[in-house]
Amino acid sequence: MWGAIVNDSRSLARQIMSFVDSPYASEEVGAFKNRFIKRQIAWCYALSQSLRGYSSSKGLERYLSAEEFTYIKRQNNVTMALLELHAMDLKRALQEGWINKYQQIEIDKTLNALCNHMGGCERIKKTIFPVTYSKYIHMSIFLFIMMLPFGLIEYFGLMEIPVVISISVFFLLVEKMAVHLQDPFENKPTDTPTTTICRTIEKDLCQMLDDHKLFEDKAHVDMAPVGSYYIL
Repeated sequence: MWGAIVNDSRSLARQIMSFVDSPYASEEVGAFKNRFIKRQIAWCYALSQSLRGYSSSKGLERYLSAEEFTYIKRQNNVTMALLELHAMDLKRALQEGWINKYQQIEIDKTLNALCNHMGGCERIKKTIFPVTYSKYIHMSIFLFIMMLPFGLIEYFGLMEIPVVISISVFFLLVEKMAVHLQDPFENKPTDTPTTTICRTIEKDLCQMLDDHKLFEDKAHVDMAPVGSYYIL
């Protein structure tokens, strides 16, 4: 899902930079492109923070205008609100004649894809493995460990003890790893590194805007609380 978010964020920025144009309002069009692409960066960080259970709007003021930030602060779903702002700007660009209908459809397809990726991540976040599933796996491992010494006693003798312990530890560690991996958005070292991915998106989109100062500014590391979540 996050690999697709990277690709579609780049595609969206490329479409905005190449499609939107007007010889009569070049400054206004330039501001439009800058606002749209920075808002996409904010969307990526907002999704990352919401999946980890933190405030979706924290730290986004550096990417958004005062009016946009005030608007999203009033919304329950910040990521959805940012997509709505995308849609409103896209409608305005069509009305102003900065893009044609075919270009508007292509950009809207990219926005729909981003919305689908967001929904996929939210389903992964909210899908709960049945307790009985974990219990059965746990019981099966312990049953295997208890039966293992009887199958090895004829072959290893006294060496059976370290062999059984080693095999048991291996299976218990695999079980523990599976428990961690079933929740990829819980701010743990084994989680999907969404903040690092967001930084990659920010770097690429700032390159398109030729705004390297925004990316090089390290002030936004305070967006996330202390923990693996904001390790870059």
